[in-house]
Amino acid sequence: MADPQRKYRVFLVDDHELVRRGLRDLLSTAGDLEVVGEAATVAEAEVGIAATSPDVAVLDVRLPDGNGVELCRSVRSQQPSVRCLMLTSYADDDALLAAVLAGASGFVLKQILGHNLIAAVRTVGSGGSLLDDRSTAALLTRLRDGEPSDPLARLTGQEREVFTLIGQGMTNRQIADRMFLAEKTIKNYVSRILSKLDMQRRTQVAVLATELRSKDR
Repeated sequence: MADPQRKYRVFLVDDHELVRRGLRDLLSTAGDLEVVGEAATVAEAEVGIAATSPDVAVLDVRLPDGNGVELCRSVRSQQPSVRCLMLTSYADDDALLAAVLAGASGFVLKQILGHNLIAAVRTVGSGGSLLDDRSTAALLTRLRDGEPSDPLARLTGQEREVFTLIGQGMTNRQIADRMFLAEKTIKNYVSRILSKLDMQRRTQVAVLATELRSKDR
């Protein structure tokens, strides 16, 4: 939950000046949000974020010299305290999956209502996530609490391999090529994995796979 007494420092990254201006004006209406910088490219953003050390970086997914997902990965590697909120015009499952693996804390569409975006920035700034739904969050909580049972115990060997490759950000087609199987077969594996783990979306599988990988390090 956001701390009502805290002020969150925000950095904006979008290649459209009007979008940045609109975001700045919107966020400035919230007394606890302060826009400390903005950039139109990945190169500008890397310099600006390093110089300002914001609490939250709001990143457009598509940028002229790269993309916000790779920028997110770079920022999280160099400055782990900076939380990244991805902003995009299109609902894209592949981009969402990539954002999860890059360490983003949230992923919202530009059509989001103003007060909801302000709430999203506060949530991310306070250390929360907009990515995990309740079932995924509950499973990750049990893992963090050291539940001894293997969360993947119900998966077969092939399903575990597909699970691992999803966690590496591979598409069904890439997994099929890697495992020398038909893409339709991989889709069936994914469906069974979701069912056995009591999940609804591929993104949840990626979150869990990433968590398990970091836990084993």
